[in-house]
Amino acid sequence: MAERGGGDGGGAGRALPPHSPSGVVLQTVEMHTGGEPLRIIPRLEAAEQAAGLSLLSLRREVAARHDHVRRALMHEPRGHAGMYGAVVVRGAAAAEGAHLAVLFLHCAGYSAMCGHAVMGLGRFALDYGLVPAPTRPETAVRLRCPCGPVTAFVPWDGHRSGNPVRFHSVPAFAAATDLAIDVPGHGEVVVDIGYGGTFYAFLSAEQLGLDVCSSKTRDLVSAASAVTEAVKKQFKLHHPESEDLAFLYGTILTDGKDAFSEEPTTNICVFADEQVDRCPTGSGVTARIALQYHKGLIQLEQTRTFRSSTTGSLFTGKAVKEAKFGSYNAVIVEVSGEAFYTGSATFTVEEEDPLKHGFFFK
Repeated sequence: MAERGGGDGGGAGRALPPHSPSGVVLQTVEMHTGGEPLRIIPRLEAAEQAAGLSLLSLRREVAARHDHVRRALMHEPRGHAGMYGAVVVRGAAAAEGAHLAVLFLHCAGYSAMCGHAVMGLGRFALDYGLVPAPTRPETAVRLRCPCGPVTAFVPWDGHRSGNPVRFHSVPAFAAATDLAIDVPGHGEVVVDIGYGGTFYAFLSAEQLGLDVCSSKTRDLVSAASAVTEAVKKQFKLHHPESEDLAFLYGTILTDGKDAFSEEPTTNICVFADEQVDRCPTGSGVTARIALQYHKGLIQLEQTRTFRSSTTGSLFTGKAVKEAKFGSYNAVIVEVSGEAFYTGSATFTVEEEDPLKHGFFFK
């Protein structure tokens, strides 16, 4: 929750450390999915007071007027360069048949979709009573994301949620294939661009003289970031419904194993401002499955396993049905993984702190 804090009486029994009476007290639930952190803000009054706004409009409103909340929770000293968060939005903004709406936060701003967060939020929605009548052995949790409606399917034993959690994506599609891009310092490379709730560029690390499994992370991050910047300059993205969603979120370097196999394929996702995903990237798996299906490399209901090169954690993904999205031939993708609770936290602010809203250090 987010609420105004008051000064308490002090002493050994104080519930909170000293903080500004007019300051914000931020309570969070902490999770991770495949190693990627998820800091959930169960309630942000400023978001709920913006009644009548679409979720994309609400995202713009929060970014313009309340970005100090994101910075305070994502950046140091409360967060770190790899932190990720989600604001749960209830009330009118979560209408249209959803159990909750969500805004995704990262160190550089706001995302349109996040698969690892959807898995964590699916469990959170059941355990914190956001779904009125959960069903056994599995409950469908309907979320409104900035990219559109997403459904998580969460194990439920009547008392608590469990794993694995799976979700069905928004329509995912191939935006471009075999696109030649000139990357400064690396020359010409060939990339695919896929959409899985947000856009990514995909290529094998080998094209950049690297190995996704053994090269230094710093080298992979630098190369992936160079690709992202080059694609942004040389290719214009289009989204069928909203230009707010027509942006390249990042680049995913792979081991090049795109043809169907029972063996895991490994990748690393570098998104936003050189932020490194610790998990296999749920929206990235969605986009990569869409690309592989578009190229005829996999069929419906063929399950592939994806491994994170940073932690070794695994997701699975498969195309479950065809769809149409604007002029694109698309697929609905099912992604599965495991999300776990790590704790809860209460964060306070002292008004005189010059770094009260955090600082970003890479």
